[in-house]
Amino acid sequence: MAGTLALVGVFLIGTAWYSLVERWSWQDAAYMTVITLATVGYGETHPLGNRGRLFTIALILMGVITIGYIVNRFTEAVIEGYFQENLRLRQRRLFMNSLSGHYIICGFSRTGRQIAKEFQAEGVLFVIIEKDLDSMQQAQQEGYTFYQGDATLDETLLRVGIERAICIVAALPSDAENLYTVLSAKTLNPSIRAIARASTEEAVQKLERGGADVVISPYITGGKRMAAAALRPQVMDFVEGVLTGADRQVYMEQLVLDPAVCPVVGLTLQKACLRAQTGALVLAIQRADGSVIGGPTGDTLLLPGDLLICMGTAEQLRSLNQIIEPINTKSRRRSQRK
Repeated sequence: MAGTLALVGVFLIGTAWYSLVERWSWQDAAYMTVITLATVGYGETHPLGNRGRLFTIALILMGVITIGYIVNRFTEAVIEGYFQENLRLRQRRLFMNSLSGHYIICGFSRTGRQIAKEFQAEGVLFVIIEKDLDSMQQAQQEGYTFYQGDATLDETLLRVGIERAICIVAALPSDAENLYTVLSAKTLNPSIRAIARASTEEAVQKLERGGADVVISPYITGGKRMAAAALRPQVMDFVEGVLTGADRQVYMEQLVLDPAVCPVVGLTLQKACLRAQTGALVLAIQRADGSVIGGPTGDTLLLPGDLLICMGTAEQLRSLNQIIEPINTKSRRRSQRK
C-alpha cells in the first residue's frame, strides 16, 4: 500500500513539473512521466534544458527506488506466504501422524457441526474430514482440527490415522457416501466403532449390513424425541439435560470392566462398594454377550467385560473411573468432565 502511494506521488510530481515548469500540456507531461518511470528508452517528448534533464534524472531514480520497493515487498510476501503455508502443512501432517485414540467426523454440515460441539464440550480428541472449501473455512474459524478431502477414499482416511482411531462418525449428506465411508473404515480398521447417519429406513438397513455399529436417522430419532417430550416432558427434560446440557451438574458415563486392571471384577455390587466409595450410581450393566441388566441390585455380580452405565457428578465419576480403571489406557476416551 505504501509503495503504491509513493509511486502515485512520484507520478504526480513528475507530471506537475513538466506541466508547470516546462510549460507542457498535461497529456504530454503525463506521457513523459510514464515513459521515464517505465525506463522504456523513448526520446524526450519536447527538448529539455539542463534543469529539465537534472529533474528527469531525479525522477528516474525516484521511480526505480519506488518500483524496486514494491517488487521487493511483493516478492517477500509471496515467499513468506509460500513458506508459511508449507510450514502449516508440515505441522498439520505431523499432528495427523501423531493422532491416536481419536474420533473422526466425516462431514461438517449441520449435523457434523453439532457433533463437533459435543465432542469439544466433552474434551475428546477429534479431527474433521470435509471436502467443501466453505465448510472447511468455518471449521478453521471455530478452531477445529480438520483435513480437506473425500472421506469415502482410503487415502483420506489413512491421512487422518484411521488405523489408530477408536470411532468414526459418518455424517455426510448422502447415504451412499456414508455407506462407502463405513465400508472403507471397517476395511482399514476392523475394530473401529462406526456411527453413521441415514436419511431413510432402507438406508439404515444397508448401513447396518455394511458394518455400521450404530445407525441414526435424524428424522426417526427426532420424531421419537418429540413424542417423548410430549408424553413425558419432565423425564425428557432430565435426560436431555444429563446428555447434552452445557451447564449440567449430573453426567452419564460408560466404563468397561477390564479383568487385567479392574479390582472389582468377580465381586457383587454390594461388596464392590462403588456407590459408598464414590457416590456414583450404576444404572445398568451390559454383559459381554450383549444382554442388559437394568437397575442392578447389590447381589448383581460384576463379570469381566461388563460395561457399566453410571450417573453422577463430575467428581463422582472421576472417583469411580479411578477405581475401575486405575491404569490409564490410550485405547479409550478419558473420562474428562468440565
